[in-house]
Amino acid sequence: MGPPLKLFKNQKYQELKQECIKDSRLFCDPTFLPENDSLFYNRLLPGKVVWKRPQDICDDPHLIVGNISNHQLTQGRLGHKPMVSAFSCLAVQESHWTKTIPNHKEQEWDPQKTEKYAGIFRFRFWHFGEWTEVVIDDLLPTINGDLVFSFSTSMNEFWNALLEKAYAKLLGCYEALDGLTITDIIVDFTGTLAETVDMQKGRYTELVEEKYKLFGELYKTFTKGGLICCSIESPNQEEQEVETDWGLLKGHTYTMTDIRKIRLGERLVEVFSAEKLYMVRLRNPLGRQEWSGPWSEISEEWQQLTAADRKNLGLVMSDDGEFWMSLEDFCRNFHKLNVCRNVNNPIFGRKELESVLGCWTVDDDPLMNRSGGCYNNRDTFLQNPQYIFTVPEDGHKVIMSLQQKDLRTYRRMGRPDNYIIGFELFKDNLMVGEEWKVEMNRKFRLHHLYIQERAGTSTYIDTRTVFLSKYLKKGNYVLVPTMFQHGRTSEFLLRIFSEVPVHLRELTLDMPKMSCWNLARGYPKVVTQITVHSAEDLEKKYANETVNPYLVIKCGKEEVRSPVQKNTVHAIFDTQAIFYRRTTDIPIIVQVWNSRKFCDQFLGQVTLDADPSDCRDLKSLYLRKKGGPTAKVKQGHISFKVISSDDLTEL
Repeated sequence: MGPPLKLFKNQKYQELKQECIKDSRLFCDPTFLPENDSLFYNRLLPGKVVWKRPQDICDDPHLIVGNISNHQLTQGRLGHKPMVSAFSCLAVQESHWTKTIPNHKEQEWDPQKTEKYAGIFRFRFWHFGEWTEVVIDDLLPTINGDLVFSFSTSMNEFWNALLEKAYAKLLGCYEALDGLTITDIIVDFTGTLAETVDMQKGRYTELVEEKYKLFGELYKTFTKGGLICCSIESPNQEEQEVETDWGLLKGHTYTMTDIRKIRLGERLVEVFSAEKLYMVRLRNPLGRQEWSGPWSEISEEWQQLTAADRKNLGLVMSDDGEFWMSLEDFCRNFHKLNVCRNVNNPIFGRKELESVLGCWTVDDDPLMNRSGGCYNNRDTFLQNPQYIFTVPEDGHKVIMSLQQKDLRTYRRMGRPDNYIIGFELFKDNLMVGEEWKVEMNRKFRLHHLYIQERAGTSTYIDTRTVFLSKYLKKGNYVLVPTMFQHGRTSEFLLRIFSEVPVHLRELTLDMPKMSCWNLARGYPKVVTQITVHSAEDLEKKYANETVNPYLVIKCGKEEVRSPVQKNTVHAIFDTQAIFYRRTTDIPIIVQVWNSRKFCDQFLGQVTLDADPSDCRDLKSLYLRKKGGPTAKVKQGHISFKVISSDDLTEL
């Protein structure tokens, strides 16, 4: 069973359609009337706009003619260029467009059953975390009989014009489509998670390893049903749509329709001096102006292949406007890459996407205020919502996306389209027992940034969505979504994608709750944060002995265990733990152990009172045997920093 479906304006398609058929009339949508307000917010279109139904525009109209991906699309007199590119991208993956255009065959015109046609259509959009069904009539704006907005070059095909109308209705009017990026539109059509890649910043033509890593990510994204498009930057408006030396258009978006790693046979290895070909197939939505470099339709590379070779290698093109390029030429010619990952379904029961709805709110009580502004507002920054997640292994790419609630429908009331938003990422670096767990240690919100490592920051900008893509080390991370200015209210959607589960959750409590249980045991009076930076000059009984040190940090019955460092007597840990203590009589013990195959070896420990009056600077202590701060000294020492406070909201 799919996710729950929200009905926009509470309009039920089947009920409305049956009423129209029963009354022998065509549907006219009372919530999106064929008038100027449906076109623009506050202006009039020069010339006379006439709203017409498809049967009044052409003979034999259809929702889809043949294959949805085989027709060129045009933006029309007032069409939105990214919209046409998004249509072309949507058409690449059937699993996506059949969800956006549900039961398309049932919605199709049937000339044999005209009495069953009611002039009503439905489309579905992923709208701020919910799949939303939008019902429209088939009245479309025209001037002199021509569609004003997007249309297909197959003149009796209307799926894109009707889809665009439904999208305009969802956002308020056709003018609301202006200012949307192609990734905004694709995400709304498909529910994918978008990432924008700067090809020049990635240095893919210089760094061979990065180039093939990129290919692997694109291949995985495409084969899992993702959508990919790319463009060449135009330095100014005058160079928009200007042709490059190799026939590509600047400022124009191309859709990726295939990607292949091809192993060549013995004959072709000699021809191309390579064992493998890394190839991408692109499509120009306008159906013209193709790549003229290597692997273009008339290039010498194709002359080396027989028809059987092409078929065996899968190097085929389905229509005009498509062309193949090598990975090298692709990286060299394109500047921006939009990668939209298909994250709707768990893979083999493993959840790759975590998402939460949240909001920035204002309250007179500082502990309840959740709108602290950006990192520049140090006094209020940590009043923002806070979320914690865990990366269980090193080297996994994590994509974090923050989307604000679209305010376009409020534009007539003078509200801005978007606030400036962004987020900060901090590394908490904890491990409990033998498993990575959030719940056992950092349960409460951050209140000061003494030790936490700033692990990343998104761009701060007034777009609908900001994101950050990073390869993260093993550890716990606290993410703080913010508006640039403090004291404003709005809703947001936070999504985190990784191929390993990250267990995202919100930190809502500022300190332990008062309860009968902790009153009986003793309510915490001190909060202590300890970061062990390193353990050095550790004991090594034999010259060739392997030492694999790790830490165990204890406080009462709670303990935190660090990752194991391999084969070193000078280990860097930067492991951090936080404890809420009933009294400073309960010490904090930091033990160093050597991980061995059968029985781990104790290397030494330090015992700390960690009193609030203690110095908060970096310290170094020699390791001792078990038995407290006066036990016999052992070889090795640890460097650490401790912060304790009797204010439970300080850390």
